[in-house]
Amino acid sequence: GVTLVEAVKAAEILQKDGINVRIVDPFTLKPIDKDLLISCAKATGGLVVTVEDHYAEGGLGEAVAGALSEEAGVRVRRLAVTDIPRSGPAADLMEIYGISASHVVKAVKGL
Repeated sequence: GVTLVEAVKAAEILQKDGINVRIVDPFTLKPIDKDLLISCAKATGGLVVTVEDHYAEGGLGEAVAGALSEEAGVRVRRLAVTDIPRSGPAADLMEIYGISASHVVKAVKGL
């Protein structure tokens, strides 16, 4: 979806800064591929950022955080819509709600 595109843009920006990331686009949330998430979390030093274009409750970030909750040394930063959504240009809305590539870059650098 649209947040995958933003994640790829963020990865390209981060790579220019010498920061390599992994992008996982899960096929389903239930069941979620816990083994893949654990493997990726370990490969990234336990630093995980999720981004989704809807509320956090019941979404990707919650599923990932739950799957990784018993793994030592893993930190999950969840980006999601936190306000009442509205209509408008997609790029503007992603920036307003904190789920654009620039917000992903800030989240990664903040971990």
